Amino acid sequence: MQAINILILEDDPLQAEALKAMLETHQYHVIGVAKNNLEALKIFHSQPVDLAILDIFLEDTPQGIAFAETIHANPKESKPFVFLTSSTDRAVFERAKLTQPFSYLLKPYNELELLYALEMAIEKFYGQEEVFNGEEDGEAVISDEYMFIKKGRALKKVLLKDIIYIEVTEKYCDIITEKEKYVVLISLKKMLNLLGDKFCRSHRNHIVNLDHIQEIIPVDNLIKLSAGFYATLSDKYKDLIKKVRTLR
Repeated sequence: MQAINILILEDDPLQAEALKAMLETHQYHVIGVAKNNLEALKIFHSQPVDLAILDIFLEDTPQGIAFAETIHANPKESKPFVFLTSSTDRAVFERAKLTQPFSYLLKPYNELELLYALEMAIEKFYGQEEVFNGEEDGEAVISDEYMFIKKGRALKKVLLKDIIYIEVTEKYCDIITEKEKYVVLISLKKMLNLLGDKFCRSHRNHIVNLDHIQEIIPVDNLIKLSAGFYATLSDKYKDLIKKVRTLR
């Protein structure tokens, strides 16, 4: 499990520190605080950023918009971002809107409103329609490399490669990693459709990550997984063996 990495572009030290503290309280990871466009781009290109919070005016120029225009221009580099600003100028708003931000909030911002904006940005950018409910009024979004899971008021980022297996319990799926278990409200079939080729059904109640298989014991209908976990291998799904590279 990893925290969601957030880049802050804000030149007011007090406001930047207050925003950083608030985000860390809700278990986000602030990857860096930039005071201008150039600093923000340096951080953006050198560290993994999941989302950016941008003040529009820095040193009396709209550097936040300039930063957004730069990352928006390249689809391969694009990341979700939200604007925070004290400006009510209509022309500024119209220019900012062209960069397609996920939210535009006026200072002083409401903490809950900002948290909702961040969650919506994650859902829309990474998940599109792959959004589902989980425990503790939670939600999850699946992208190509990781899954965002909301539990309570925090968003967790779980790398798909870290998922060892998934087990269904009634209407819920237990997502098992080496250190943690997450529970989401979704059918096993839908979960399998959302995941990549590295995941395969081994039983009507189990999905396993092929990269975590350590041993297959067909005679016992058993799969030994990493970190000491086991999954059932039923006769119906023994074709799974063909997907594992073997030497004879």
